[in-house]
Amino acid sequence: MRFKPTSYKLMNVADGRVFDDQGWTLSDPQSSEPSLVRAIYDKRLFTPNDSLPGIYRYADWMPINRTLRKSCAPVTYKSEGLAAHLGLENLYITFSGYNPEIGAEMKTCSFKETEAYTVCARMSKEEDRVLIVQSAGNTARAFAQVCSDNNIPVVICIPEDSSHDLWFHRRLRECVKVVAVPHGCDYYDAITIGEKLASDPHYFLEGGAKNVARRDGMGTTILSFVEKTGRIPDVYFQAVGSGTGAIAAWENAERLAQDGRFGKNKMRVYVCQNTPFTLIHDSWKAASRSLAPLEPEQGRRNAEMIMAKVLANRKPPYSLAGGLYDTLVASHGDTYVSSNDEILYSTLLFRDLEGYDLLPAASAAVSGLIKAVKEGKVKKDELVMLNCTGGGSLKSMSKGYKIKEPDLIVDPDIDSEELVKMVDGLF
Repeated sequence: MRFKPTSYKLMNVADGRVFDDQGWTLSDPQSSEPSLVRAIYDKRLFTPNDSLPGIYRYADWMPINRTLRKSCAPVTYKSEGLAAHLGLENLYITFSGYNPEIGAEMKTCSFKETEAYTVCARMSKEEDRVLIVQSAGNTARAFAQVCSDNNIPVVICIPEDSSHDLWFHRRLRECVKVVAVPHGCDYYDAITIGEKLASDPHYFLEGGAKNVARRDGMGTTILSFVEKTGRIPDVYFQAVGSGTGAIAAWENAERLAQDGRFGKNKMRVYVCQNTPFTLIHDSWKAASRSLAPLEPEQGRRNAEMIMAKVLANRKPPYSLAGGLYDTLVASHGDTYVSSNDEILYSTLLFRDLEGYDLLPAASAAVSGLIKAVKEGKVKKDELVMLNCTGGGSLKSMSKGYKIKEPDLIVDPDIDSEELVKMVDGLF
């Protein structure tokens, strides 16, 4: 089946200016302040397309030029075990991972696949530059597998301490190269390496939260929920490092409200972090649009101490227009934190009540929900969406093989030209 590219324009969230996408536009060149841009789709009604495979059933609200092989959509189901334990009448779990018994078949066990399949599908088939993806772990695994399956050249920039997350069910093609910063460095250092590599025109950045394709891919979680329940949720829970998934959920809730068939958008967005890495939580509790002070070395130490490593981001899209601060304000949301012990408890509880395993970040969201219920923030009859962003069976998360070592390990202080020469030599 021949796919027709989705028709859309971009809008500057700060001032409402609508303009054309030039192919890989990440920000408004005329903006007077830092701001996300948002996709404005020609099709304003939410209409899943059963003729398209996997995640592309939501293609009308995805800024893409093509479809790719082997994608899967998030799965939403009504909870029985956890719901009964918490006394909630309308708790729905949206799961992005691998559990064929409920129809979830994301082989990398992470909702980062939703980003990878959308971002890569935004690329033209004629693109001759090499994509750069910066990651703390799960995003690296998802993009590496999707790019390998679809023969898309990519450089994955990660902290070497996250190498254990690079496990796969199939061997990767040579189009995927992994560049790491040494032990003791963190995600922010991996971002630095990617930015230096992008100084050469042969490479280009995926763009993170600024990429509308990444956000609208992640936003398919709430589309799955509404397709199942017929309503925008009253309450939304997710663990966050950058907060991009929560921003994406809010953006799609706004689109759904404009559709008019799924209720008004009164969704409260609750985000969860893992102590002691609580930059977003600390900033929000200070009632500040600006991020709380966090020295690099302290950030690295905090990142080393948390179980949910993917939740450690020293540069989240919090302050800019349309970012997480604005999402929390507009949704009357809040933040929660959980210790490693609380995350472990939630993992075991979820396995016992729902029958499968979660990755630590998703368990942080479960922990946050438990606390909110105890505090009375969530009423028993409210429609609740728990976004479980990764997991599966323990067997599924240990199957296959792991990359023995990165293709290249470089110090984040490396000269840009030297880095480009070294990476060129990998291809």
